[in-house]
Amino acid sequence: MTRNLVPHSSHWGAFEAEVADGTVVAIRPYRNDPDPSPLLGNIVDSLRHPARVTQPMIRAGWLDRGPGADPRRGAEPFVPVSWPTAVDLLAGELRRVYAETGGAGVYGGSYGWSSAGRFHHAQSQLHRFLNCLGGYVRGEHSYSNGAQSVIMPHVVGSMREFLDRATAWSVLERHTELFICFGGIPLKNTMVSPGGASRHPARDHLRAARARGAEFVLVSPLRDDSARVRGRRVAPHRPGQRRRGHARASPTPSSPSGSTTATSSSATAPGSTASRATCSARPTAVRRRRSGRRGLSEIPASTIRALARRMAAKRTLINVNYSLQRVEHGEQAPWLAVTLAAMLGQIGLPGGGFGQGYGSLGYVGRAPFASARPRCRRARTRSAPSFPFARLADMLLQPGEAFDFDGTRLTYPDIRLVYWCGGNPFHHHQHLARLRRALARPATIVVHESFWTPMARHADIVLPATMTLERNDIGGSPHDACLIAMRQAVEPWGEARSDFAIFADLAAALGRRRALHRGPGRDGVAPAPLRRLARRGRPSPRRRRFDEFWAAGFLEMPEGDEDLVLFKQFRADPEGAPLGTPSGRIEIFSATIDGFGYEDCPGHPTWLPPTEWLGAELAGRFPLHLVANNPTARLHSQLDVGGVQPVDQGARARADPDPPGRCRGPRHPRAATWCACSTTAGAVSPAPW
Repeated sequence: MTRNLVPHSSHWGAFEAEVADGTVVAIRPYRNDPDPSPLLGNIVDSLRHPARVTQPMIRAGWLDRGPGADPRRGAEPFVPVSWPTAVDLLAGELRRVYAETGGAGVYGGSYGWSSAGRFHHAQSQLHRFLNCLGGYVRGEHSYSNGAQSVIMPHVVGSMREFLDRATAWSVLERHTELFICFGGIPLKNTMVSPGGASRHPARDHLRAARARGAEFVLVSPLRDDSARVRGRRVAPHRPGQRRRGHARASPTPSSPSGSTTATSSSATAPGSTASRATCSARPTAVRRRRSGRRGLSEIPASTIRALARRMAAKRTLINVNYSLQRVEHGEQAPWLAVTLAAMLGQIGLPGGGFGQGYGSLGYVGRAPFASARPRCRRARTRSAPSFPFARLADMLLQPGEAFDFDGTRLTYPDIRLVYWCGGNPFHHHQHLARLRRALARPATIVVHESFWTPMARHADIVLPATMTLERNDIGGSPHDACLIAMRQAVEPWGEARSDFAIFADLAAALGRRRALHRGPGRDGVAPAPLRRLARRGRPSPRRRRFDEFWAAGFLEMPEGDEDLVLFKQFRADPEGAPLGTPSGRIEIFSATIDGFGYEDCPGHPTWLPPTEWLGAELAGRFPLHLVANNPTARLHSQLDVGGVQPVDQGARARADPDPPGRCRGPRHPRAATWCACSTTAGAVSPAPW
């Protein structure tokens, strides 16, 4: 039996697919990856799984009764139809909705996680198509870091600056003496990067830092929230109180380090004096700290005092995981982290300062390249309303209602048609019962999907989409050193088509094909759009060498700046390299935010009690706090259907006593589905298997 190796990539890593008799039989991680992700083991079983959508399907009620709000979505059967029928029906519905409402009545929903490929990027393809028809309502920010992405521009001037140009892992490995990990640095999350990753270096960097003598302190209710490096200290606390820990660890005028940090922080952080006064002017907290009793966080005051002294004496990095801002008052944790780092006076120094996202995504801490990655061009954007992604249910249920967002008064649009590609909001959204009610309201919901996910089951028109191994593409990330020829390995399953092909047929039916694209290439190996895509990317192969790149599969690029330090230039010259805030400095107190007048977000960072936590009155009736962290074996319910198979990681896996994704704690004694990996009484977490 002949077996071929086909280069490919995914959000959780580059690999080669071993193909025999037209079927993928095994996955081999990219040879240069020191720590390949176990998620690659999902791929083999998923390609031909019974849950695949194999042909166009239309909900029986929509087919019989026509478009309209319908609470029966999600409960009615689907009727298989031919592709010509599906295209004609959908083109007619798009024509009707755009004629009645224009782009303001169409929501172009997509989260883009279905493919690491730059051409078959579902979000880009969908938005390109809808722009050709007249525009669409778009979602902004993300579920992943929605609070952080709004608050941080007010504090440090740019969201992308401190994520895309975070201090490099190699610098932390060499210089950081004390890692303070609020929410930990879970290695399972570092396996995932938008656009994929040819290497996963985080584990090696953390181990090298520990071998050099660096200390690690995990502040989390779950002990599995960080790599098990030798000598790691765990500070268990009550869930929802990490923001309180930030404030209590902040150096105050009475602390041994107060005089030193005041000088350093005041030069770069307007408002630090006011913030210290706010932190210290809490009589109850001060009394608790002085008496040595446990406060709201349940961490002994003596522990916090000792930690604060070590932080001031050592080169300290304060890292905040995304999980801290995915809660009520989520803006406060990242803001407090910057405040604490500013008071220490180490922002802009190698290995010091703050980080927000180490352990949340794989690309954070990997220096970007000077030139851009290949990406799919979008048609000219038409003006249309926008709203935060996490308010999807509010938008659908409350059309025409005004709401406040980031100091602006906005109005929810009246959405008649939802067009969704590349993801499943049932994995992201915070209130699933309410989301189900919201999805009953639009006249029509269209979904492109490879599997029968909950979103597909709540659609009216479901069109079968190919998986990445069933089409050609180019993979690459601005933070990764490898450009990947994602060659097609197997034929599409059933009648599945790529999003690109589906939109081409719809555009032709609507008379907009010419506006959508210049047409597919003549050869099936490397279509012309991929050649154009490569030429638009970072040092990509020249046109005459594209075939060489396509045949080789992997093109290594020079590494990024391994000495990158966040805000190094700003520290050296605050006047010459100001930040994008109104003052040009880090704004611990923000006059802009203070001017919004929000009771739940004052002009300075603080701890605000959440509605639900173990210190609330409700805890008397509900004594368990569920910590629903990200799953170990999948990405946003993508590839739920695949069984995690062993991936050959070479000699490293055999020598590693702590393989990624493995939970060694016993299951909760009262329920087989819980895992007692908690460090805090009353906190439980879903089992990771």
